[in-house]
Amino acid sequence: MTMTTLKGRHALVTGGGRGIGRAVAARLVEAGATVTVLGRSPASLEQAIVEGDAHAAAVADVTDHRAVQAAVQEAVGRYGPIDLMVANAGAAASAPFMKSGPEVFRQMLDVNLLGVTNMAQAVLGSMTERGFGRIVAVASTAGLKGYPYVSAYCAAKHAVIGFTRALALETAKTGVTVNAVCPGFTDTDLVAESLERIMAKTGRTRDEALGELVKHNPQGRLIDPSEIADAVLWLCGEGARSVTGQAIVVAGGEI
Repeated sequence: MTMTTLKGRHALVTGGGRGIGRAVAARLVEAGATVTVLGRSPASLEQAIVEGDAHAAAVADVTDHRAVQAAVQEAVGRYGPIDLMVANAGAAASAPFMKSGPEVFRQMLDVNLLGVTNMAQAVLGSMTERGFGRIVAVASTAGLKGYPYVSAYCAAKHAVIGFTRALALETAKTGVTVNAVCPGFTDTDLVAESLERIMAKTGRTRDEALGELVKHNPQGRLIDPSEIADAVLWLCGEGARSVTGQAIVVAGGEI
C-alpha cells in the first residue's frame, strides 16, 4: 500500500515515457503528486498520461538548454512550480575506447550530464525561493565504478555523481536536497538494446548475453524499474530531508 505523502507536490520526470522514468512517474502519481513527464517522443509521453502514470507532458530534448527552460515554464504554467525534479533521461554508447572519438564523449556528456544540469538550472531558482525542493538524478553504477567498452558513458555518469555532490553542498541550507540513484543493469529497453548488441557482436544466445550482464549483480538478476522508483520516492519525501549529496546504489550488492 502506497502512503499518499506527496499530495500537492508537482513532480517533473525526464525520460518519463518509458523504462525507469515511466516507473518513477507512476510511483509518484500513486503517492499523490501531480506529475509532468518530459521527453522527445510525444507518443510514449501521451501513452503514460492515457494509462494514468502521468498528468501532463512536455516535449523537449534535455540537451537543449532553451527548450528545457521553455518546457519547464509550460509545466509551471499548467500545475505550478516544480517541487520534485527527477532527471532520468540518459543514453549509453558502447565501443572500445580507441573507437570512441570525441563525438561519442561529447554525446554522452550532453545527454547524461548536461541533461541533468540543464534541468537543475531550470527548476532550482524557484525551489530555493520557496525553501523546498528535491532534485534526483538517475545515474548508474557506472558513475561509481568502471566497466569495459563504455568509457564515455562511465565518464559522463561519474560526472553526474560529482555534480550531485557539489550542488548538494551549495544548496544545503536552502531546503533543497540533491541526490543520485545508481541502478545496476535494469530490465528496460536500454538493456534490451545492450543484449541485442552483445548477441550481434558475439553470436551468443539471449540467455548467454543476459548472463554476461547479470553476472555483475551478486543477486544474479536484473533490477526491476519499480525498485528504482521506490528509492526515488523515498528521496522525494519528508523523511529524506537530511539526505543530500548521496549516490544511492540499487544493484544487489554490486558496489
